[in-house]
Amino acid sequence: MRCLFEKLIDDPEELDWFLAHVVTPEWHFQHDAGRPFADMVAERSREFPQYADHILAYSKRFPETIPGPVEGSLEIVRALAERDIPLFAISNFGAESWAQFRPSAPIFELFSDIVISGQEKLIKPDRKIFELALQRFARSPEQCLFIDDRLDNIETAEALGLTGHHFNGSPALERQLTALGFL
Repeated sequence: MRCLFEKLIDDPEELDWFLAHVVTPEWHFQHDAGRPFADMVAERSREFPQYADHILAYSKRFPETIPGPVEGSLEIVRALAERDIPLFAISNFGAESWAQFRPSAPIFELFSDIVISGQEKLIKPDRKIFELALQRFARSPEQCLFIDDRLDNIETAEALGLTGHHFNGSPALERQLTALGFL
């Protein structure tokens, strides 16, 4: 979220305070879980009226909160697609923010299906979103490698029988995918 708000708040101390108290990860996760922007923005603007324009910017300029793809990650996805490895995704994303972001990320055209938490009103690491995805993707857990940057999501996936990869950079992922014979 810092990417957007550092454009709107010049003072570094104020920016840190704003991100710690106003537009926080916990507040953002409500949208990922399916809560509409309008409800969130109205409520938060009443709580912090001096930041009402900034809070509204979160909903109107959401794609600017995303710093961009991790170096090397798009190349890995393309290489997997070229090898006809089926690609699916489970993403914690609000329905409205996904609708804003998705057109700017053509890489997702390579995926057969994507489960979006805000559309399903289920959020990782809840096991129900994984169960829904497995059903929708017509896959058994043993057929899947689940890649995520959050350890709690990996733990849930592994508890359901998926193989997990805790993403902390493209080189380590590329090594595991090579070891598994995918690349």
